[in-house]
Amino acid sequence: MTSTPKDVAALLARAMESDFSAWRRNIVRLNGCTNPVHLVGASSFVDAASGEVLWSYGSQAYGGRLLVACGNRRASVCPACARVYRADTYQLIRAGLVGGKETPASVGGHPRVFATLTAPGFGAVHTRRERDGRVRVCRPRRAGECCPHGVPVGCGERHHVDDSRLGEPLCPRCYDYAGAVLWQASAGRLWHRFALELRRELARRVGVSRAEFAESARLSYAKVAEYQRRGLVHFHAVVRLDGPEGPAWAPPGWATTELLADAVRESVGLVRLDAPGTGVVGRRTLHFGTQVDVRHIAEFGVGDLTSAAVAGYIAKYATKGAEAAGAVDGRIRHARELVVLPVRRHVLRMIGTCWWLGGLPDFEPLGLRRWAHMLGYGGHFSTKSRRYSTTLTALRDARTEHRAEEQRAALGLDGRATVTAGHWRYAGRGYSPEAALLAASVREGGDRHGA
Repeated sequence: MTSTPKDVAALLARAMESDFSAWRRNIVRLNGCTNPVHLVGASSFVDAASGEVLWSYGSQAYGGRLLVACGNRRASVCPACARVYRADTYQLIRAGLVGGKETPASVGGHPRVFATLTAPGFGAVHTRRERDGRVRVCRPRRAGECCPHGVPVGCGERHHVDDSRLGEPLCPRCYDYAGAVLWQASAGRLWHRFALELRRELARRVGVSRAEFAESARLSYAKVAEYQRRGLVHFHAVVRLDGPEGPAWAPPGWATTELLADAVRESVGLVRLDAPGTGVVGRRTLHFGTQVDVRHIAEFGVGDLTSAAVAGYIAKYATKGAEAAGAVDGRIRHARELVVLPVRRHVLRMIGTCWWLGGLPDFEPLGLRRWAHMLGYGGHFSTKSRRYSTTLTALRDARTEHRAEEQRAALGLDGRATVTAGHWRYAGRGYSPEAALLAASVREGGDRHGA
């Protein structure tokens, strides 16, 4: 952040106050959270047997208010909390690949693949192509070949990675914005159809009914959505075959990685979903793109595509959102806001299409206006099947319990059965200018060790 002399003076004045150490510690302990929640109240450690209050603390010990991290997963909103979310996601994905967090290590030998499912094309866009380390021509076409609107259908440039035209349609009038937005709004349901088709395809390939398949094997997955420059999402997923009760059970003898990979490729092409339509827009049948990448994940971590690499890749995208495609962080509530949005033209057209379609009765169930800032995508960014591995809630609970045990040990209460009793109420959020200055220094690492 940009500090002003007034902010620096306010911080220096705060440093002269008697409770500065507690106030500073309250901020530093959040590791630079950008928008903390303020709580007022108190808590006590109570002996579980006698009811004796062993130790108490209140918000006064933290300068009047206890600050709690906002917990936002998006790196563009809160880098500090996004780091924690990314680390938790990494552990969740990795546990489903090599075991740990109450998932058996034997899961490392189960058939599993890393699959990428893409969106179809809705019109030609500028792109950066590489082969063997060399940048190729964007869209080679014959000279003079134009679309019905008189715009060249090709692009002979070799775009730089920072070229602002990347992801922009060659002809915006030819680009099917309505189709792109409807696909985006239906992407979550397309994934659900894919999971169903994959189970059917596996059952068909081994010659059993779907009921018999469910009795002998279980399909587990964990996925994340990644925004492309053109504003549409890709799904990156770990797909795994287990025994009928999940990762603790060995998969049946017919379950192989090759079988799973082939079934994934086949199932993607079978997914179809009818989108709503009107006389103005017309009905569409939605499907995934033809580009499908399915790669084997090395068993027990031995091979090219390791479990750590896959977990790190998925965790990285779990903290990104539509801002990666140039959209905005916050929800759009009024049409007049579209006039001043700081976005590129292609993104503005997608947002405008969401707003237009969202006002038509046939598309109201899709909630397009609510998700216009997400370019129509209203699904979760990272999801998993129930038996894939541990949960984010379990990881957070374990971290909370670990910190509570450290606190009990520091107070000399280790080994004693205690109950925590407290009452807290919401009292606002955010920082004062001097607190924001201190938090920014923590984010930049200048005061990281001051806690």
